[in-house]
Amino acid sequence: MNTAGPFKPEKALEVLLYIVRECRDMYTALKVLYFADREHLSRYGRVISSDRYVAMNQGPVPSGTYDLVKYVRNNWSFLLTIPLDEAFKVEGYDIIPLRDPNLDMLSPSEIECLDSAIARYASMSFGQLKTLSHDDPAFKAADMNDFIPLEAFVKSVPDGESLWAYLTSD
Repeated sequence: MNTAGPFKPEKALEVLLYIVRECRDMYTALKVLYFADREHLSRYGRVISSDRYVAMNQGPVPSGTYDLVKYVRNNWSFLLTIPLDEAFKVEGYDIIPLRDPNLDMLSPSEIECLDSAIARYASMSFGQLKTLSHDDPAFKAADMNDFIPLEAFVKSVPDGESLWAYLTSD
């Protein structure tokens, strides 16, 4: 069971482009995505990004989306079929959009939760975001550098126990 299906790099790219219009710092952008996914899961029963999160030293990281950033940063974009190097570039720790996101790939509820997470978390400091994400029970449920279990991620949102029961019922 997955709350969004398999990872879709094309969708993740558009979500990332949406976020970095407002906050270009890589760390902040990836944390905004984490909190937007949590909010969307809590409110609508599925995540936005279809990504899996890894518990890393600086907090939860969306694995596939972070890979897209690393591909561009290391000039490995040629390994993928989507034109990442035409979508954004990475300068230091900043993600610089080279085009607008394709809003047709984002639902109104996804945009609502992305906007909410941007408004709430984009101006927070590195330390604030790290503390906030490290205090999350989903992060604490995983071993360092391992994937956060989907069950722990779902159960960490408000009414998560009920949502988990619903998502896993036949």
